[in-house]
Amino acid sequence: MRSPIAIAALTCGSLLLAACGSDADDNAGDDAGTAHTEAISAPTSTSSTGVPPIESLAGIEVELVPIAEVRSPVAMAPRPATNDLFIAEQAGRVRRVTIDRSEEEPAYDLDAQPALDISDDTRAQGEQGLLGIAFSPDGSRMYLDYTDIEGDTHIVEYRMSGDDVDADSRRELLFIEQPFANHNGGQLAFGPDGFLYIAMGDGGGQGDPQGRAQNTDDLLGKILRIDPAMPSGDKAYGIPAGNPFVTDGGEPEVWLYGVRNPWRFSFDQQSDDLWVADVGQNETEEIDWLPATNDGAGRGANLGWNLREGVDPFRDNEPVPGLIDPIFQYPNGVDGTCSVTGGYVYRGRAIPALTGAYIFGDYCASEIHGLLARDGELLDERSLGVSVAARTLSSFGQDLEGEVYVLSTDGTVYKIEPA
Repeated sequence: MRSPIAIAALTCGSLLLAACGSDADDNAGDDAGTAHTEAISAPTSTSSTGVPPIESLAGIEVELVPIAEVRSPVAMAPRPATNDLFIAEQAGRVRRVTIDRSEEEPAYDLDAQPALDISDDTRAQGEQGLLGIAFSPDGSRMYLDYTDIEGDTHIVEYRMSGDDVDADSRRELLFIEQPFANHNGGQLAFGPDGFLYIAMGDGGGQGDPQGRAQNTDDLLGKILRIDPAMPSGDKAYGIPAGNPFVTDGGEPEVWLYGVRNPWRFSFDQQSDDLWVADVGQNETEEIDWLPATNDGAGRGANLGWNLREGVDPFRDNEPVPGLIDPIFQYPNGVDGTCSVTGGYVYRGRAIPALTGAYIFGDYCASEIHGLLARDGELLDERSLGVSVAARTLSSFGQDLEGEVYVLSTDGTVYKIEPA
């Protein structure tokens, strides 16, 4: 089974993280020709963003400016109420970058020593390792998602002591056994509701052989929502009352289901809409848009895997009612693509022409793309004309001011800036 991380380890000589794309070994990046992209009919609910200020991404000129050099970065999170960015290295180290905003152009300073090192607890192999990082809304707690030496998932919490991580304060919230070594998910983010959202892949294996993604009694193949601040019963966390399966059967942690390997998801800083990039198997990479509602973006949504891949049948030819269509999908294996890497809706001030555009890319092709949509209607999607080295685009980050960063497993963290 082909994994982009495993490919990168062979081609680049380093451990890097990207989500597993196709499970076939012979179709990634072999086809030539013009990439064909499709706009898919999306949910018709009105997003709280209102009317975006731009209609097209044509003519936008950006560049990638290096801000830090670290080892195989896979995730980034800003710490609220500070100028600090924290970067997760796949091998298990957390690095802090401080932004100095005293001058017109911000400066970035990487601490020489790791803020935290859990490399003894994890193994950076294939798609495993330290995979996700997030901070509580008040910045007092840091959360990590990693796989242990056996390959199982841990969600853990650390207290912050001033600018430092209290390494002795580790508290385990959630432990999830993994049946295979891939499709671990890993993204962590606090939503606009103050709860912690956790991406869990389907556990790996070709075609979700155990049917976990569609089984709401299983935590794999889901995005979960928990409340770390309110332990309840025998759990180290609470279950928010609005979770869809609290009273209707299924695991109460489940927020949405039917995902293969959501790499990555994010909330729009302005609208609270939820964006999910879900890695396909052999044919299709997809991006899903879930508009904010009074109940929360994506509550109880079924994104379709493994009944279908993108909008096409995978396991069943019979149509299934109630599935959420992707807002955008593209074919795997054309122009070197293999595995979607999700990003963020741009809400910064440096590039007004990008305002409201969802920034994403593909691990293998490693070009940075923008997607512009309004109320679920795709207006534009195109390359922004910049890229990192092929097969190194592991993730994106966003700071508190809405600026977007690009993480490459060749060791560089970049900021997207106007050219």
